[in-house]
Amino acid sequence: MKIAYFDCFAGIAGDMTVGALLDAGADAEALMGGLESLGTGARFSAEKVKRKGIAGTKFRVEHEDQKKHRHLPHIVKMIEAGAIPEGAKRNAIAIFNALGEAEAKVHGVPVEKVHFHEVGAVDSICDIVGAALGLDLLGVEQVFSSAVNTGSGTVEADHGVMPVPTPATALLLAGKPCYARGPETELTTPTGAAILAGLAKGFGPMPAMSIERSGFGAGTKEFPGMANMVRVLVGERSGAPESVTVTVIEANIDDSTPEVLGYAMERLLAAGALDVTMSALMMKKQRPGVRLEAICAPEDRERLAGLLMAETSTLGLRMWDAERRVVERHHEEVDLGYAKVRVKVSPSGAAPEFEDCRTAALASGKPLKSVMAAALAAWMRK
Repeated sequence: MKIAYFDCFAGIAGDMTVGALLDAGADAEALMGGLESLGTGARFSAEKVKRKGIAGTKFRVEHEDQKKHRHLPHIVKMIEAGAIPEGAKRNAIAIFNALGEAEAKVHGVPVEKVHFHEVGAVDSICDIVGAALGLDLLGVEQVFSSAVNTGSGTVEADHGVMPVPTPATALLLAGKPCYARGPETELTTPTGAAILAGLAKGFGPMPAMSIERSGFGAGTKEFPGMANMVRVLVGERSGAPESVTVTVIEANIDDSTPEVLGYAMERLLAAGALDVTMSALMMKKQRPGVRLEAICAPEDRERLAGLLMAETSTLGLRMWDAERRVVERHHEEVDLGYAKVRVKVSPSGAAPEFEDCRTAALASGKPLKSVMAAALAAWMRK
């Protein structure tokens, strides 16, 4: 599977995204031809520039000033009427839907009533559609992103001075790993955040992949000590059947009872944790304790971290992102005569599903170990 990984070390904006994809090899003539089919009257250019010694591509949209504000349905119709691939249309509309929902929450109105202001302007429409087109031209099937540098300070907008990240950007990046480093200015725009919110399948370290090409997209400003660019890496996913980014949450606890810890484990699993384990350890002042560790999807990290803090006595925890690889496996069903049991099959062997065997043992009165042995023997006879 072809994937793209956006490295947002200096934030991300719409024009920077298009520039990075062009720099990575997306066909400029095809991309600009698709944008021209939207009928905005805009003119497009891409030029090689340098930011802090790094070469990249600056994408520009030039057009006459337009005062009118657009609603989401109008923008969707523009995209649907364009001479661009269906996949790019779907992605562009997904980005605008994410943006529309965020703007609707910020202003407290239905999404259909949102006036897009700067976001609905010609350059932003072209940036979003251009990003969708660039990904399509590179054959990208899935998008991933690093943690996002949002910037800090304030920014001038139609509604006056706003904090960074702006309200819409903060909503679009809710539940995703973010930080602020560098100049006190807006590094991630609502358009850039919407591209990630609408398309990214995961946030964190780069997934296991074979890099085929890369590109840098330049922003307009020059920053001291930081290249104002976003980087995209494009390539094939690792040969691992399942290789995804997960978040690991752990806490060392020496003053909770076994009952409380067991309950916390149950609650974390019920709340969507991929796995929860506890291990014994010796803590400071020679106190025996346990390390409670939960593995979850990155988007669930804040919710599960809050749950762990609420259900245990810990005063702190640690979180980090890791790569999770799982071998290919599938289930096959065997008939024992008195029950049907699933067997999990992988390259390393086969194992009867415990819960199926437990249910069969309770219903039949047979010992659990006999049911599990019978299930494995039945599978081997297939």
